[in-house]
Amino acid sequence: MAKKLMKGSEAIAEAAIQAGCRLFFGYPITPQNEIPEYMSSRMPQVGGTFVQAESEVAASNMLYGAAGSGERVMTSSSSPGVSLMAEAISYLAGCELPVVIVNIMRAGPGLGGILPSQSDYSQTTKGMAHGDFRLLALAPWSIQEAADLVQDAFDLADYYRNPVFILGDGLIGQMMEPVEFRENREPLKELEPKTWATTGWKGEADRPRAIINSLFLDPEELERHNQRLTAKFDRMARDEVRFAAYGTDEDYDVLIVAYGTVARVCSTAMEDLREEGINVAMVRPISVYPFPTVAIREAAEKAKNVLVVELSAGQMIEDVKMALQGTRPIHFHNRMGGMLVSPEEVTTKVHAILEGTSEEVSDV
Repeated sequence: MAKKLMKGSEAIAEAAIQAGCRLFFGYPITPQNEIPEYMSSRMPQVGGTFVQAESEVAASNMLYGAAGSGERVMTSSSSPGVSLMAEAISYLAGCELPVVIVNIMRAGPGLGGILPSQSDYSQTTKGMAHGDFRLLALAPWSIQEAADLVQDAFDLADYYRNPVFILGDGLIGQMMEPVEFRENREPLKELEPKTWATTGWKGEADRPRAIINSLFLDPEELERHNQRLTAKFDRMARDEVRFAAYGTDEDYDVLIVAYGTVARVCSTAMEDLREEGINVAMVRPISVYPFPTVAIREAAEKAKNVLVVELSAGQMIEDVKMALQGTRPIHFHNRMGGMLVSPEEVTTKVHAILEGTSEEVSDV
């Protein structure tokens, strides 16, 4: 298929359709409104169904019912809308229902603003909702990668029977780039038939009655359920780490850790620094959960300092601290409220690190 110039939100929606998604439930909120808008037009063309729910709470509970029937389903929202979905997401994880959820982050806290931010990192990776559960979360840095990761997300959701997040900022949702959708794409995993789905039961002897449930009144039964879920989450953490490394096969004094569109800014800064004769490497988490702890720790062994760059007050930096365990000085550069980091800011920060004028981040 030839490349097509598309806005990020539209590419995400088309990638979902290409992956077999035929049910979309959502509620409009900027800066991702083009996803439901696109779905409202395209779903009828492919025999699917689009529903604009009365709220994000309603949309997330519609996911529960649709996913329980074994269909590929998706929703999308932004920051406060995802907060409203949190309870249902815990139910989805507890019932082991595969769904894909896209969060095009906006600035916060509160209502905040519609400009790009990365302030939902902790929400997605650590504090989504109540109970012991985990979500795979993938963070693209380009429109092409967003489309690819959306298709992978549906396979991962089915394979693990668990919600999967696509985490992007407002730039991913709004900018335009050429995109090519993979034709005759093979599934990422070997997927089993969905014998657990509630598709109707006629008393077949070879098939137990399918029941979707997250309520266990017997504490011993609930403990066994949680232990089984935990074992699954451990497999996810072990097998689904994704990252990209840049310049780590060379000598360097500073290692940058950044994800999403911020990493693109940092890659431009790295080119500018290289022209000055300064080598800087970068590790870009693609899966923000599971976090590429080992990759960052190993890359940091060759560096004298580590620089974390984010569009937040400092959320991913907590995972970098845990990865390094105090073995390297960590420095931080950020913007908030929808303000973007520039390559010049990153190069200035690297110079300050090398000159010894940059203040290290406290371990506390």
